[in-house]
Amino acid sequence: MVAIPCPSNPVRHFGTQPIASHAHDEKTQARLETYNQLIMEHQDAVFQQALWILGDEDAAEDATQETFLRAYRSLDRFNGGPFKPWILRIATNYCLDQLRRWKRHATIPLEGHYENGEEIDAPSWLADPGLPVEKQVEMSELQVRVRQVINRLPPKYRAAVILVDIQEMDYQEAASALGIHMGTFKSRLCRARSQLQKWLEAERRTFLS
Repeated sequence: MVAIPCPSNPVRHFGTQPIASHAHDEKTQARLETYNQLIMEHQDAVFQQALWILGDEDAAEDATQETFLRAYRSLDRFNGGPFKPWILRIATNYCLDQLRRWKRHATIPLEGHYENGEEIDAPSWLADPGLPVEKQVEMSELQVRVRQVINRLPPKYRAAVILVDIQEMDYQEAASALGIHMGTFKSRLCRARSQLQKWLEAERRTFLS
């Protein structure tokens, strides 16, 4: 898996408020204690996911709080698998909903669609397009621009890159977090990486000129 080099201090460490309850039931209390431990273990990953998608620290902090509240209300639907993909799916969906509400992100469409609106998983996209993204930003002066370049991607492609190249999840976990089939996920990721390489190469030429 590829880790995109990112600007210093990409994550603001903060204290997500634990879920509180006045219930005296021991089972309920034990459940809360277990969940609050999960908050402590995963709050930075959730915050980082929100920050890279939303591009704003305050909005990312609000999204992190909302994610854990929504997850707690949905615990009965948690199937007992790995917690990280599940919580990041909630975070990603919330953040993408926020972007749709804001309607302020100008992005470039990367995929074709069938007439029914379904994405086309073209075989030519499923091969890894060459060097990993991190190789495009070897010069430290360009690292501060990585976030800006990633934020130019359409949100659903941005989410795919963030999950694999920043959160360092494997493809299966990332596809699960986005709730899409593996083929669709690979298609999105490869399209996103290909476009990022083009943009980062343009950044490099601009820097060297």
